[in-house]
Amino acid sequence: MSKALTDYSQAVQEEVARVRVVVSDLHAELPRWDLVVWTAGNVSQRVPNPDVPDGSADLFVIKPSGVSYDDLTPAGMVVCDLDGNLVDGTRSPSSDTAAHAYVYQHMAEVGGVVHTHSTYATAWAARGEEVPCVLTMMADEFGGPVPIGPFAIIGDDSIGRGIVETLSGHRSPAVLMRNHGPFTIGRDAKAAVKAAVMVEEVARTVHISRQLGEPVPMEQQHIDSLYDRYQNVYGQPATTPSGTTAADTKNTEGQA
Repeated sequence: MSKALTDYSQAVQEEVARVRVVVSDLHAELPRWDLVVWTAGNVSQRVPNPDVPDGSADLFVIKPSGVSYDDLTPAGMVVCDLDGNLVDGTRSPSSDTAAHAYVYQHMAEVGGVVHTHSTYATAWAARGEEVPCVLTMMADEFGGPVPIGPFAIIGDDSIGRGIVETLSGHRSPAVLMRNHGPFTIGRDAKAAVKAAVMVEEVARTVHISRQLGEPVPMEQQHIDSLYDRYQNVYGQPATTPSGTTAADTKNTEGQA
């Protein structure tokens, strides 16, 4: 039997309140970047439980199912445990909750998950074809091609298993689930949303390139070098006026 939010420590409850605001606000980024239509798509973020360091008692905040983006509020976000059970909220959680929960259970480094049906990325998923790494932007962000995951039916953790199997040990923070669409992961929900924006951008660009001819492959050594630079050097090294460091802000801006 799952616990209620009031069964968790005050520190966890306060963090849940903060993450509800973050997740609610980030959902506005999906229609802003034309990644979703109607009520499709969802964002979630993990809420670590400091009382149980192994992560077994972590929670996550996710969008309620079938609710218009214009009607989303922090209070309306739902809270689930890592078995996908509802812990707090008045609405049913997203239909993709089981997939998000499975990812959090099996990828301890992941703090945010996003799912969209963005047009170009989903078109590649419909073909069952990975997006080849033919752009420096792709080398930076994905460290190689954007992989294809297996076909899986929504409703249980099958999609989550496919995400984990495909992305474990892979540089890419995005997977195109075959005949379905993109799922992205990140250290938090903002990073996962950024990956969702970027995977749609590269899917669109490579598609257009193929209309003009065959894209030119990149050498692996160049992909490796670009990925290392972007992940470990790119960004502002000095402390910002707000007191955060490059480690806090790295890779949250664009590619410039």
